[in-house]
Amino acid sequence: MSPATLDALHRYTLCESPTGDPRSLAALAEVLDADAARAGFHTARETHPTGDHLIWSLPARGVSGDPILLLSHYDTVWPVGTLATMPWSVDGDVLRGPGVYDTKAGLAALLSAAGEIKDQDHPEVRVIVVADEEIGSPSAGDLVRAEAARARAVLGLEPPHPGGDLKTGRRGSTRARIQVTGVEAHAALDPEAGASAIDELVDQLILIRSVVADRPVLLNTGTIAGGGRTNVVAGQAHADLGLRFSDPADEEAVLGALDRLRPVRDRASVATRLLSHRPTWRPGPAGADLLDRIRVIAAGIGRQVDGRPADGAADTNTAGALGHPTVDGLAPRGGGAHARTEWVSVAGIAERTALLAALLTGL
Repeated sequence: MSPATLDALHRYTLCESPTGDPRSLAALAEVLDADAARAGFHTARETHPTGDHLIWSLPARGVSGDPILLLSHYDTVWPVGTLATMPWSVDGDVLRGPGVYDTKAGLAALLSAAGEIKDQDHPEVRVIVVADEEIGSPSAGDLVRAEAARARAVLGLEPPHPGGDLKTGRRGSTRARIQVTGVEAHAALDPEAGASAIDELVDQLILIRSVVADRPVLLNTGTIAGGGRTNVVAGQAHADLGLRFSDPADEEAVLGALDRLRPVRDRASVATRLLSHRPTWRPGPAGADLLDRIRVIAAGIGRQVDGRPADGAADTNTAGALGHPTVDGLAPRGGGAHARTEWVSVAGIAERTALLAALLTGL
């Protein structure tokens, strides 16, 4: 890895950038846009109150046709202040720090690769760097769909499988909220005048569990909140669910059941809404063809790569599920995503920089 790439990743890591913190995200966005401009990109933004999505375009040189689209993100799961207990460090091949693996090393590798190919022939290169990927990209879906629709290939800069294999499909991922409104009353003097939102919510959660019981669906009730006092029948309650799907038919059935929830209690009301939704991306012919082309290009620079589906979700779900040629996992190898053991391989950054440069000129 070149000293300039290492310096870039160091700067990105020191700019802590948790999802939903617009001030911190804006500080890193300024750094990233400046580096992208130096690498030859035209920079623009789609603004959002919780953080801007960065849109970079490297004009075509000598190659006409549709652009290559790369998808990445600059938000992390780590709150500001994490560096105090999880500092930047380099020990041999192991580089540590919050967000280095997921996925600031991918951004450093991409910008280094773009700088290398500025004077070579290549098609237009488009890059979307999302600000809220770690919570399901609720504000980026339309942007990703529009850009993917006109791309010759969609490349995801999420971390690869352990060892470096690419990702050719992903589970669908949905965050949903069940919101219940009840009727407050004195819990001892007049309980029958009330309708407990918490009791109603429990019944609704049991119902949803029965819907997924015989399906290969992962359901996690991640957050429950409601009520206020033990002597007051709860008037409000909600639960946030995390759902993962491997089959679009199961996804349709479960999300349909959520949409059709009706209250058990006469005076309660139930509403559901999707907080974020990434459709199931199953491997298909377009992705298989793209992987074959990547294998050939990688072999041309002395690298061997393979690919297989992954359990986690990302913005490539949106492109892949629509049938666009999509492959993910092109960030450098490492491990410990979302864990305090997070690390990225120094050699892996150099490997991915070389592969990305070859892909941007060879696809």
